[in-house]
Amino acid sequence: MGIGGRTERSTGMSSTLTGSMHPAWVMAKAHEASPGTEILRGPPPHKRAKSRLIPRPPPTHPKPPAKMSHRKFEAPRHGSLGFLPRKRAARHRGKVKSFPKDDQSKPIHLTAFLGYKAGMTHTVRDLDRPGSKMHKREIVEAVTIIETPPMVIVGVVGYVETPRGLRSLTTVWAEHLSDELKRRFYKNWYKSKKKAFTKYAKKHAEGAQAVTRELERIKKYCQVVRVLAHSQVRKTPLVQKKAHLMEVQVNGGSISQKVDWAREHFEKTVDINAVFEQDEMIDVIGVTKGKGFEGVTARWGTKKLPRKTHKGLRKVACIGAWHPAHVTWTVARAGQRGYHHRTSVNHKIYRIGSGVDEKNASTDFDATTKQITPLGGFVRYGEVKNDFVMIKGSCPGVVKRVLTLRKSLLVHTSRRATENVALKFIDTSSKFGHGRFQTAEEKATFLGTLKGQA
Repeated sequence: MGIGGRTERSTGMSSTLTGSMHPAWVMAKAHEASPGTEILRGPPPHKRAKSRLIPRPPPTHPKPPAKMSHRKFEAPRHGSLGFLPRKRAARHRGKVKSFPKDDQSKPIHLTAFLGYKAGMTHTVRDLDRPGSKMHKREIVEAVTIIETPPMVIVGVVGYVETPRGLRSLTTVWAEHLSDELKRRFYKNWYKSKKKAFTKYAKKHAEGAQAVTRELERIKKYCQVVRVLAHSQVRKTPLVQKKAHLMEVQVNGGSISQKVDWAREHFEKTVDINAVFEQDEMIDVIGVTKGKGFEGVTARWGTKKLPRKTHKGLRKVACIGAWHPAHVTWTVARAGQRGYHHRTSVNHKIYRIGSGVDEKNASTDFDATTKQITPLGGFVRYGEVKNDFVMIKGSCPGVVKRVLTLRKSLLVHTSRRATENVALKFIDTSSKFGHGRFQTAEEKATFLGTLKGQA
């Protein structure tokens, strides 16, 4: 007897097989075996129960992440690994590691200059930048003053291009060299015999045939010409007596013209306005301010641990796995901070001032007779008496530090780089405290006769 009072004919299947299968599937198979047989049909497809093996659809609202019961913030190392190792610079003066590409179609010119950081001040000007919210409005910008006494050319070096880079062929020095340059070649100038370059000067006295021969070798074999130039540190407020010496690449013109130009400028000075011009974008190379040995939080900016952390909280909690059994170089660690060699690029020259100009800090809008030195002098530097360069923003190093100014390696076409800057005001108030007066006359007029002056 079939289910529900109906008779079910045998389909030829084993009861063991049909007992473990879905009834509807069994009836469908039986119908396929004998089409004319009456079978038990299951519920329609749209009413059948879904199998438990079908996965459930994802919820429309994602599950909130599990809350941390300890630190609520994560902060790995803050700092680039591209500047490793963070150690003290090998040299005090910034080194030019790449000079601008030479273009012989341009006139002969130098590509770098030396200066000394005097301090900072601020300027006021109208911004000419269409589309900006500050367009045609006054803006206040911080600027850095770099004193640049004229440099003296004392030699020339020729380089040959090889598959492994440049190789110096020969060096030719001038006949007369100053004592401030000779001091650079001595550890203790006072106790020395001061015999540097005495034998070399005889080459010039004997007819200069040996010197001419070396210059001809440079013209014949070399592809790069650089001049040896030193700063005049005695003209600055620095106590130091040793001049800073560097090689400056000569670009423009042929090799023969470069060598002749260098020979003509032996023992002569070169001013800053012969190398750079106003509104030009330059790079500043120098050594940053030293901070000494610093912890990992100050050095790398890692997140401080919770307050109750055992044995200090300005640390890195985990510095690596058990194996490999060493600390990897990417882990933030304590050590030297500051006094690193850095190149700061794209500084716009706002002004190149002359040291003899009594109105080198005046503008078309501020006709006051004043010089760039603020009241009381630049803090920890003194008075700027030579030519100077005013660049936008800050630059590496402390005051009195020697800086290398280099022409930019790129051709700038952006609107910000090609903008013509017209300064309206240059601040010359005291930088020690809250300065109010721009000149000594303004201060005397406001305060009147003081008690000590009566």
